[in-house]
Parts: sequence; structure tokens; C-alpha cells
Amino acid sequence: MLTGVLCGVLAGALWGMVFIVPELLPNFSPVELAVGRYTAYGAISLGLMLPGLRHLLRRLAPRDYLALLRQALSGNLVYYMLLALGVKLAGVAPTSLIIGLIPVAVTLLGRRDQGAVPLRRLAAPLLVVAIAIACINVDAFRHAQSGGAPLSSTVLGLACAAGALACWTWYALDNARYLKRNPQFSGGQWSSLYGLASGLVALPIGALAMLLAHTGVAEAAPGRDWLLFWLYNGLLALGASVIGNQLWNIASRRLPVTLTGQLILFETVSAMLYGFVWRGQGPRTLELIAIVLLVCGVTWSVHLHATPATPAVAV
Repeated sequence: MLTGVLCGVLAGALWGMVFIVPELLPNFSPVELAVGRYTAYGAISLGLMLPGLRHLLRRLAPRDYLALLRQALSGNLVYYMLLALGVKLAGVAPTSLIIGLIPVAVTLLGRRDQGAVPLRRLAAPLLVVAIAIACINVDAFRHAQSGGAPLSSTVLGLACAAGALACWTWYALDNARYLKRNPQFSGGQWSSLYGLASGLVALPIGALAMLLAHTGVAEAAPGRDWLLFWLYNGLLALGASVIGNQLWNIASRRLPVTLTGQLILFETVSAMLYGFVWRGQGPRTLELIAIVLLVCGVTWSVHLHATPATPAVAV
């Protein structure tokens, strides 16, 4: 269990980087950011699995191809497009706090899975998490209003973040359950197949985006640095996608869904910490309180999963 928890925490730390890249590449659209990241992810995955690719593909059944397709779309491409658009319109903090609701959503939807802790035992740590998210909300909206951001832009950005939340919640449950039902695939094998599928799906989307830009339907912003584009997306592909997803697959196989859902909070904490470094200042009071509460809530949940419930004594 300790190995699973550590893998989940490290995966969250790597995933936190995805909230910063849209800020580093403001002249690129969310579609371009998603296509760049997952094209690089697919290329790296292909290189890693090339020696045993033919043997691995022979083991795939039609249902495996369908699972890879739906997970590549929900957990990668559509999710990251919505996340990047949310960051551009609403900012890093509001988007990361909406994504921070993933543990609650996963816990609620995964409550009937084997090994899940009953919700009545998780009520207290989930309440702590809810208070933390409320603190981030209050702080984010208070500073957004003082900064004069358009209300329509903020609302649309939060709607995109909510869509990303729905996509990743569904992916997290589907991925965890599929790995448990199919032990013939190791975490590394499934992560490589998942990356290759994401790259293959990204190619036609990228071609369509280039066609629209060429015909003038969707004009590109000026002053775009393609060297930085591929550098940042290559780092994301290697760190957040290849390494992060493999760590998450290990955690998914070792831990119940309700606990892996709580560990996703470390993505939110990491994103906020990276944001502090990017803007060159420490957390504000409410942000610091939120981080402390998030960590306490996750630690509490880990303890509840590690400690079996006391059985009733027959009298």
C-alpha cells in the first residue's frame, strides 16, 4: 500500500506541471497544446515499446482497442483541451480548484468498488477537503474581481474546467477498473499503449487544426516560438504523461478507487505550488490554509484505508 501511495503522490506532482504550460505558451490554442503534447507522448511511447510492439499488439482484443480509444480521448486529449482553455480564460488557481474536485467525484462514483471504504467513514476527511476547496474558491474569485477579469471569460473558463473534471473522473474510474479486470497487461505496457493511442488520435486532430488555420477559419496568434512549444510539450509528454501515467497505473492496481481518488489532490497542490514559483510570490493566507487542509484530508483518508473497520462484537 505504501508503494501505491508514493506512486500516486509522485504522479500528482508531475501532473501539476500541465497547469503551467498554457501560461508559458499563451499564443498557442488549447487544441495545439493538446496535439503537441500527445503527439510527443505517442512518439515516446512508440520508441519505448518498439522492441516488443508486435508481440504486444497480438495480445490486444477488440475491447482493448475500444478501451484505449475512449481513455485516450477522455483522459488525455479532450481533458487537456478543456483544461488549457480553462487556464487561459479563468487562470491557474480557479481551474486547479475545479480539477481539485476530482477526488470527491471519484470517491462518490467509486463507492461500490471492491476495497472502497464506506462513505460514512470518509465523511470527516471529505468535509476537510470541501472546506479546503471552499477556501481556494473564495480566494480565487476575490482576486479575480479585483483584477478586473471579464465575468463571461471567467464563467466560460470554469465551465471548461468542469468539463475537464467530468472527463478525468470518468477516465480515472474506467482505467482503474479495466486494469484490475485485465492483469495480463502491466502498468508500463498499458501506459505505453495508452500513449500510442493518444498520439494516433492526436494526429488527425492536428491535421484538421492546421487545415483550418491554413484556410483562415481559425487564425493563429502572432509571435509564436515553436522551439519552446516542442520543448515544453516534450517535457510534459515525458514527465506528466509517460512517467506520471505509469506511476498512476501502479497506484491504481495497488489501491482501492476511493483512495486513488484522494491522491489526485496532490495534482492540485503541486499546480498551486508551481504557480507560486511562476509568479514569484508565496501563497496568500487562504491559499496556505487550503493546502494544509488538503494535505490533512488526504493523510486522514490514507489512515482510514490502512486501518480496517472494527467489526461489531456479538453479544
